[in-house]
Amino acid sequence: MNHLYEFEHLSSKSSFNSALGHFQTVSDLIGTLGDFTNIADTLNELLQEKTIAQNQLLPAVNAIIYDKFNYQFKSHNMTCTITDFETLVEEVKKWNAVDIVMVYYHPDLGPMLINPKNKLHFESIHVFKSNELITIYAGNFTADTEKKLADKAIVSIIKFLEGKKLISPKELFSGKFKNIVKKESIVKKTVKKQVTPKGSSGGRKKTVTETKDETTLSKPKRITPYYSVPVSNELFHNGNVEAWKKIIQSYNAKYPSLEVYIYYDGERIHDIHSLFKWGKVKHGSTILFAVAGDNIKDVAKLQRYLKQGASIMFESFLKYPVNKILNLF
Repeated sequence: MNHLYEFEHLSSKSSFNSALGHFQTVSDLIGTLGDFTNIADTLNELLQEKTIAQNQLLPAVNAIIYDKFNYQFKSHNMTCTITDFETLVEEVKKWNAVDIVMVYYHPDLGPMLINPKNKLHFESIHVFKSNELITIYAGNFTADTEKKLADKAIVSIIKFLEGKKLISPKELFSGKFKNIVKKESIVKKTVKKQVTPKGSSGGRKKTVTETKDETTLSKPKRITPYYSVPVSNELFHNGNVEAWKKIIQSYNAKYPSLEVYIYYDGERIHDIHSLFKWGKVKHGSTILFAVAGDNIKDVAKLQRYLKQGASIMFESFLKYPVNKILNLF
């Protein structure tokens, strides 16, 4: 193999610094695994703290638990839809013989890391749908994983994913990988605020910087369940589309870290204008939406506005200048 251009992507300062940061993160992670902390817990925490980015998750998993520690793995395409994960959590958290990491390839959010011994991770994921991809890793941190034990764990989880009864092999109960779940951590957050200094006669305010502790939970990025919006207009036409654009624009202005996903007829809609092409969305149709991100708010209000925008009352959102962002939230 010709390695002449192997390091070409590191030729720019930004690319080099990005790669260096990733290498440092992976190196630091390896140093924490001696405490038997599940890598899904750790990486999700770093993702929430914005220490790492979404596109670093899979390379980190592959480099650490597959390449370095030789975890066994198997990918599985879902053959059914699962919404209840309680049985999985209750059984797998008894498996002290192996460490387990699951990678769920969410169609919109991308790869999501799951520690199946941590029920918090499933609170962010409401459903595994048929045909979606799950990869299960099983092993330990000594690079000498007992293949038979790892395979038994993986096969058992796949049975659950196929809708079958999950029966724990007794060989998985004994070991040192107990259900040690790091549920929350404290991070320092710096905020700026305006205060009036004591003894100030003119009432002048000054900006001060304040550091406070903020609790974070180790779980994947959250996405809400699907919310339905019935179309009560005779046809979901261009006026309804423009109303929806105004509503979502207002929501994004209030909550810039949150994303609104639109779905129709089982597919995600990337361009809302496509909903009225050829008159395919008629009276009585239902459009779905979900919101993704951390600290999700005002979903009920968003649903109420979208219902109005899909009705004959859509014009109330179009009375303002084109470039004006509505103050709805």
